[in-house]
Amino acid sequence: MKPRIEVVAIDCLMVRLFEVIAEANMPWMLAATQRLRAGFGPALVDLVPSYTTLMVHYDLTTLTPAQARELIDQALTDLQPQAQGSGQCHVLPVWYDLSVGPELTLLAQRSGLAVDEVIRRHSAHEYQVFALGFAPGFAFMGLVDETLATPRLNTPRKRVAAGSVGIAERQTAAYPVVSPGGWNLIGRTAAKLFDRDRDGYSLMQPGDTVRFEAVDHAEFIHLGGDDTPLEAQA
Repeated sequence: MKPRIEVVAIDCLMVRLFEVIAEANMPWMLAATQRLRAGFGPALVDLVPSYTTLMVHYDLTTLTPAQARELIDQALTDLQPQAQGSGQCHVLPVWYDLSVGPELTLLAQRSGLAVDEVIRRHSAHEYQVFALGFAPGFAFMGLVDETLATPRLNTPRKRVAAGSVGIAERQTAAYPVVSPGGWNLIGRTAAKLFDRDRDGYSLMQPGDTVRFEAVDHAEFIHLGGDDTPLEAQA
């Protein structure tokens, strides 16, 4: 690992730790996050982790750009990865059905698998939460089975229901709130992913892991899920 520091803005630096997205990156990203938070202390305005980078937004009235670079260098000296399993594991119940996951058929056709096998493969893996973004509580997770990797839709939907579970390339995610979106939808979860009354608002944080658990329609409704078909919500 050879970190690079890139300028994003007058008070913002990007620390690039890796060039390739991989699950093995996360222990290093978490360790770097912890070191940077401690090193910058109250001078840190925000720290935004991604798959391969950490964006450091600092208080320009407290630190010069040169001092910020020095703090980053100090934080990354002799960096060691955090132990695996330091985050929470979340189990999200998902109702996989064409009425709420219209791209199930597309994924089956692209992969040459039966719809049931698409569901089995998607729900068989424990996914790493790499980053939050796009919408409040939207967690980018990966990596999905290569056979399920599918490009985003050419034309994004204007409205995607909260709880919708989708795939884009080798990423998977669940929409926390109603929003536009271009991911391939394969189901819907009853879990409340974003809550203003929750500490941190988001159910998931970078470093957590997620398992999608297939449930039938009755269980989905029992858990408080909304089974309104996607087309009816458009």
